[in-house]
Amino acid sequence: MATLEDSFLADLDELSDNEAELEESDGDDAKKDDEDIDMDMADLETLNYDDLDSVSKLQKSQRYLDIMQKVKEALGKESDGAEKGTVLEDDPEYKLIVDCNQLSVDIENEIAIVHNFIRDKYRLKFQELESLVNHPIDYARVVKKIGNETDLTLVNLEGLLPSAIIMVVSVTALTTKGSPLPEDVLEKTLEACDRALDLDSARKKVLDFVESKMGSIAPNLSAIVGSAVAAKLMGTAGGLSALAKMPACNVQVLGHKRKNLAGFSSATSQSRVGYLEQTEIFQSTPPALKSRAGRILAAKSTLAARVDATRGDPSGTNGKALREEIRKKIEKWQEPPPARQPKPLPVPDSEPKKRRGGRRLRKMKERYAVTDMRKLANRMAFGTPEESSLGDGLGEGYGMLGQAGSNRLRISSVPSKLKINPTIAKKLKERNYASGATTSGLTSSLAFTPVQGIELCNPQQALGLGSGTQSTYFSESGTFSKLKK
Repeated sequence: MATLEDSFLADLDELSDNEAELEESDGDDAKKDDEDIDMDMADLETLNYDDLDSVSKLQKSQRYLDIMQKVKEALGKESDGAEKGTVLEDDPEYKLIVDCNQLSVDIENEIAIVHNFIRDKYRLKFQELESLVNHPIDYARVVKKIGNETDLTLVNLEGLLPSAIIMVVSVTALTTKGSPLPEDVLEKTLEACDRALDLDSARKKVLDFVESKMGSIAPNLSAIVGSAVAAKLMGTAGGLSALAKMPACNVQVLGHKRKNLAGFSSATSQSRVGYLEQTEIFQSTPPALKSRAGRILAAKSTLAARVDATRGDPSGTNGKALREEIRKKIEKWQEPPPARQPKPLPVPDSEPKKRRGGRRLRKMKERYAVTDMRKLANRMAFGTPEESSLGDGLGEGYGMLGQAGSNRLRISSVPSKLKINPTIAKKLKERNYASGATTSGLTSSLAFTPVQGIELCNPQQALGLGSGTQSTYFSESGTFSKLKK
């Protein structure tokens, strides 16, 4: 029977075997990673950046040639008037459209690669141009137009760039530190420009084909944004399924170009809007509402793309309803606010408002009640002139005050309801007494009496101050008092 020590030793042997296996597997993985890195480095070393064919390989691929040939044949058939109904997923034409969407994305990536090649070569001649012209196709056209020319006043860039950018490019070319390119480098640069323009024309041809089939592929999306914009959205997104999976915020910026304002204000530039700004709804919207219109267009286009991806509505009725909803919302935004209606006053209450009762409220009413004197002053007797403060009817009139036959103001003595609390009255009396207890300096101890004439008396005793502390502690007749315990 195995002991506890033997079981522990067996467990330790198993752990050591597992660690050895893990180390061997890690070593194998590390060797594989090193081999992959070495292969990638070898590819990078063999890659010649001076040769355009080693960088751009899409145009010579068989897939590119086959798809472009099929697109050319499909466009020729469509020009003859051959129309088809709803495209099904198993239809070869639908598969061609999916391949065209993928090819358009590859063409965009290839244009970016060729643009980097042109920029690296032409940087020796005009380094500042890449920051002034951001779009790859515009950059290729400008480079092909300028070439090795040092004086840009001799180069006509009208139609290639806006007037403001042309002015900035011309001024910047005067202060550039670049030098003319050698002939072989210039030849490779111009060849790369031609290739970029050829790729752009091929991308446009693919988008034209997809646009012609958008009515059957994505009828709801085409009803909202149009066939041209729907084809561009699908081509940039990589297909209808990829477009349906995108959030609305990303659909809004598909095809957005970064505009170079060349130092001008960006207040009037429309930002964060891509292909959707080419739609008829967006163009007819006032400038103040275009940002909101772009957001709602992106949201509804995403919903329509999801309907088309699931083949939910081949007739396009849902897309037309969404377009009508967008149009009504934009019209609602443009309506003036409703006029402010005059607010009528509330109906006055016929009954007096109920108030709380109680002793405090009754005393307040008695305190501010109209006195009898004021009642008589407000009353006038018929045929009897009233007395006034200045006489002869001048000044404040006294009403019926003093109308009892005398010239004095008479008021009937009516006991007041505002009686003073006895405790408060006693305190006021003691306060007045204490204030009058101080003797004046003019008080004399001589008193004139009718009996004896002049008498000598105590003024404090006359004022009644004999009773108090002096009559107990300091009087001649005072005795000691005994307190009971």
